[in-house]
Amino acid sequence: MKSFYTTLITSLLSVATLPLYAAPWEALPNSPPIPADNPQTEAKILLGKTLYFDPRLSSTGTISCNSCHNVMAGGDDNRPHSVGVEGKQGGRSAPTVWNSAFLSVQFWDGRASSLEEQAKGPVTNPVEMGMKDWDAVINRLEAVPGYVTLFKSAFGDDKPLTADNAVKAIAAYERTLITPNSAYDRYVKGDKTALTEQQVKGMNTFAELGCTSCHAGPNFSGPSLSMGEGFFMKFPTFAGSQYETQYNLTQDMGRYSATKKEADKHLWRVPTLRNIALTAPYFHNGAVLTLDEAVRVMAKTQLNQALTDKQAQDIVAFLNALTGDFPEQTPLRLPSTPGKQIISP
Repeated sequence: MKSFYTTLITSLLSVATLPLYAAPWEALPNSPPIPADNPQTEAKILLGKTLYFDPRLSSTGTISCNSCHNVMAGGDDNRPHSVGVEGKQGGRSAPTVWNSAFLSVQFWDGRASSLEEQAKGPVTNPVEMGMKDWDAVINRLEAVPGYVTLFKSAFGDDKPLTADNAVKAIAAYERTLITPNSAYDRYVKGDKTALTEQQVKGMNTFAELGCTSCHAGPNFSGPSLSMGEGFFMKFPTFAGSQYETQYNLTQDMGRYSATKKEADKHLWRVPTLRNIALTAPYFHNGAVLTLDEAVRVMAKTQLNQALTDKQAQDIVAFLNALTGDFPEQTPLRLPSTPGKQIISP
């Protein structure tokens, strides 16, 4: 916790002392951090993409990773709560998978220290994909000849078909899901025609109000930290606003649900703002339907500011400039069991 508060205080002080145009604007890198124990290879990425789209990783054969984190859209499912096997609903809104490779911890509460660790969770979650355990997953994959071939190609011939290798492959694919070259990125790289006048005003308002004290860095998700070290913020920070009751913001205890530490009550991993125009509804419970309203809620609950209509509209215009270029997701043929062929994006 010490490192969190040190980072937070430093960020707040820097925002308070910077002139209006001096926010540390950074373009998104063209590649995310790659762990030394899971280097990227084409074979591994192909296997990971195949697993990501395969509903046979769920107990009912109906839910894939892509069902809740749709890469043909904004990287989530645009629902307040995701729907898993047998119509079961989770308790939180699915976060976007786009640019998740830049996050130092995963899930809303930061309970997973890596994409690999995150990928293990939903498959065996009884509400999400519902498999009994990863042994059952591996047994199912071993019965599909095409998967045996894909795993050998990615990991060699010495017992390649394991749970650890499966999640390494999924994580490798997810590290290709980045969206650089937004209008904002082009602007901070020197193309001053990339943003409209209103978007520039919104960008300055965003910094002036103090939004960058949390939504900083190239991913707008906080400072760059070592993998496994999360950047968390209390939400709501300023209690008692009308939004707290209206949108039921405090029912979920946030990080406390994972750690059971008193200090973690209502702490949340700061989410990315990239592509946020595509990921409604907003917040951990998906209670806010529009970006304009989400901006007003954040200003009041986190900064104790009531925005004018002009301020809100300018910030929304700026946030729309954070939508980047999406790498093409070409269709693939999932490995088939006898008599079945499955086509997936």
